[in-house]
Amino acid sequence: MINNRRNFIKQITALGTVASLAPSLTEAMPVVEAKARKEGEGYTFLFQGDSITDGNRTRNNDWNHIMGHGYAYIIASKLGYEFPGKGFHFYNRGISGNKIPDLATRWKTDTLDIKPNVLSILIGINDVSAFLNGNKEFSAEQYEIGYKNLLDQTVQQLPDVQLVLCEPFILPVGNIKDKWEAYSSEVRQRRDIVKKLSTAYNAILVEFQQAFNKALTKAPADYWIWDGIHPMPAGHELMARKWMIQVGKKLKFIRG
Repeated sequence: MINNRRNFIKQITALGTVASLAPSLTEAMPVVEAKARKEGEGYTFLFQGDSITDGNRTRNNDWNHIMGHGYAYIIASKLGYEFPGKGFHFYNRGISGNKIPDLATRWKTDTLDIKPNVLSILIGINDVSAFLNGNKEFSAEQYEIGYKNLLDQTVQQLPDVQLVLCEPFILPVGNIKDKWEAYSSEVRQRRDIVKKLSTAYNAILVEFQQAFNKALTKAPADYWIWDGIHPMPAGHELMARKWMIQVGKKLKFIRG
């Protein structure tokens, strides 16, 4: 009889504990869901680089062309359409002909002052061309030093930024095909550097060269990149898809 009484008291106590916890548990659930819904809200995406990123963008308030006519425009269009409630902001600060030192001269105004949540960088092909044209100041070693300096500034001033480092790439078309061995070697070195930096800075790596190489099974090189450097419309679409797949693996709130 005493044991039965004790068991009864234990059961009542246990039920009382659950009842007291239940309201707090049910109240907490909407808070967790609300937090998940707000992930990424108001994010600013910034694309930096050279002519491939520039895409002949306008330098004023002409919103019809403000993102240029390339992969950055496609990404902004896709994400803006899929997630209108997120309040995303998109900026393109690519400038045709830029190399690492050019980015350095405008890094404060065109990157740090914008305070992006996601910073995507594609740079290197002009550094390669300058080096192959005889300017040894644009060696792979200098590329790494300059690139690392930009990333150091960025993580110091924007510690929460998500870096997205994109590989420079080429295909054997036009003048690039005529100098294929030299270009291939130099671009490969810079791809290796970008991969190493992506690991060191916990950045998302976008392997564009791999994507273009795979695309050659579907169509010839000049279908994707008209001059070996600058993508055709299909090439920009390929880049945008590859970018969103890789970035979406880490930033799950942009999965479509």
